Amino acid sequence: MNPGNTGLLLLNGGQSRRMGVAKHALAHPEGGTWGGYLVGIFESVFPGGPVQVLGEALPDRPGLPVVPDEREGPAKALKAWAALEVPAPHRWWVVACDQVRWTSASFAAWARRAETADPQALHWVLARHGGHLQPFGSWLPASLRPAIATAPARSLIALAESVPHLILPSEGPEWMDVDTPEERQRFERDSRS
Repeated sequence: MNPGNTGLLLLNGGQSRRMGVAKHALAHPEGGTWGGYLVGIFESVFPGGPVQVLGEALPDRPGLPVVPDEREGPAKALKAWAALEVPAPHRWWVVACDQVRWTSASFAAWARRAETADPQALHWVLARHGGHLQPFGSWLPASLRPAIATAPARSLIALAESVPHLILPSEGPEWMDVDTPEERQRFERDSRS
């Protein structure tokens, strides 16, 4: 795995304030914010790889490039990002700021699986977890960005299905979002044990 050929696109522009503040700015039990934690996970496996934040700047990583999000849904945000000129690694890890259960080990294993399944980076590689397609945590090749930018699809699932894609069955807690205050309490409790 070549760090220069892999980038991170962190989506954190959602409108949710169910936790009292924007989720990406919440404190992670391992230190930093939820968004900053995910950047750290990425950098532990791909040091020096380009990072872009789609949404709001991270309080603990203010120097990272930020792409504005019009807050009209993740599919529209991803399409707008795909139309921009950005660094050109072969693959982008597209992850939402509330997928905070990733570890360096689980992320490295997922990166190896995706690269093995699609060595030429020609497909959007997604996981199927618990019977559901997971567009977040997926690998989007740079070669598909033009098709993503112009696709008529309005949901992330439809967007993924509109381009060449691979689906890999995957298990593990890293695929579960933390969406509610109750899920946050469980996540923080489990992180301490």
